[in-house]
Order: sequence, then structure tokens, then C-alpha cells
Amino acid sequence: MPGDRPARPQSVFVVDRVERLTPHLVRVHLGGDAFDAFLAGADPERLAATDKYVKLLLAKPHLGLVPPYDLDALRETLAPEDVPVRRTYTVRSVDEAAKTIAVDFVVHGDEGLAGPWAAAAQPGDLLALSGPGGGYAPSADPAVFHLLVGDDAALPALAAAIEALGTDARGVALLEVESAADQLPLTAPTGVELRWLHRAGAAPGSLLVAAAEELARPEGVVQAFVHGERTAIKQVRRVLTDGWGLDRADLSLSAYWALGRAEDRFQAEKREPVGQIF
Repeated sequence: MPGDRPARPQSVFVVDRVERLTPHLVRVHLGGDAFDAFLAGADPERLAATDKYVKLLLAKPHLGLVPPYDLDALRETLAPEDVPVRRTYTVRSVDEAAKTIAVDFVVHGDEGLAGPWAAAAQPGDLLALSGPGGGYAPSADPAVFHLLVGDDAALPALAAAIEALGTDARGVALLEVESAADQLPLTAPTGVELRWLHRAGAAPGSLLVAAAEELARPEGVVQAFVHGERTAIKQVRRVLTDGWGLDRADLSLSAYWALGRAEDRFQAEKREPVGQIF
């Protein structure tokens, strides 16, 4: 039961500023007194990961709840659907000089809690979170070929990985977004090709699967980072394991979301066969 789990320490950050990067992507810079403790308490390896993430605690705006939240007490007084919920988001960057972290949010109107919160965020707003977690960073070995694959939800982690590549890195990044307006101005090493794939209303992840199936297996060692919609990630995984013969140790694969699933159901299904990537 959720109430039986150990309480996760909450850091309460303050919104410093907000940027609208594309029609569907909002970057929120978070700072305040929580920054130093957050940095000091973070595992250095997780902080160095390009896929580092935090667990946000979000409450329905009309309830007027102020973080940090006493979740056990709130469970006793609120309906289950009104208790603040956790949502997982990538930390796009950490700015030690400004003492802020940046978190990017995909926004689709009033859908969900996190996107609308980010779209309406103003300097001074509070946000409770815990973490960071994470476990992937691109290899610095110039002999490794990097395959980076993902959709809008994975774009912050993909962008961070691309920025972390060495100047002599080789590879290809398959980046699926809705349209050219959703592309970000990313700069990759000369040996890394960026392929922007525009869905234009097609099924999420379908272009990633088709593009992966068309790729020839590169020679030598391949390190793959593949994240996005669950069904698409499963199909890309089969290309890489069954087609390319990659070992699980060469892969960082995860579903960030699943089409037709609310976040809570999606998270619960990770413990069920339908939610397993391997």
C-alpha cells in the first residue's frame, strides 16, 4: 500500500523563471533555499547521469495545498483522487552558479497535472520534489557508436546526452516530435547525425520504429539509449536485441509513458507483463 512505503524526503523549490521553448515544451527553472541541500544530498553518479530525474509532488490547484505535503495526514482527510501525486521528470540541467535546476514539461492544453502546472507557473511558485535518480551517461570511448532514440517525453534526456558527447563521438539520434515547430536547436558532434522525425498526426512512436528498422547495424560496440512511448520502445528493443544482437548491458531502454494510459495506471503496469520492456 502507498501509505506503507517509507516517506521520501521532499525538497521544496521555488520557481525562478519559465521559458516556452516550443509550442508543446515549457522549461521551468527551479531554485531557492532547497538547491544546496538537494545538491549536497545527491549521489554524484546519479547527478552526473544525463537521464537524471526527480519525482515531483503535484496537488490539484483548487485544493490550495502548500508544500511540503504530509501525505499520511492528507490521506486521512482527502479523497484518494485528491491526494498529491508523484510524477517523474528529467532534470534537463543543473546550474550551480545560478543555483537552479531546469525541468522541461511537455504541455498539451489542460491534459494531466504536470503540464498545466508548468504552463501556468510563475516566479515564486513552490514545487516539492525528491531525488535525483538516474543511471545513464554516454560512454567517452570514441570507438563506441551511440544510438539515441526517443519522442517528446524523452527529448530532455536525449538533449542532455547529445550535449555530453565528446567531439570525436559517432552515432545517430532519432528524435520524434509532432512538427518542425517542436524541434530544439541542438548541436551535435560532427560524427553524430540528428534525424528529426515529424509525426504530423501519426501514432506516437511509429516513426521511431520505422526509422530504427531501416538502420543498418553499425560495426563494433553500440551503446543505445531508447526511451519514449511503451509500445514503440518494445518494438525498437526487438530490433536491437533480435536484429542487431545487442546485449542488455549495451541498452538503456525505458518507457516514459504509454498511449491510452493515465500516469498512475502506467506506473502500476510496470510491475505487470504488459509493462515489461524485456
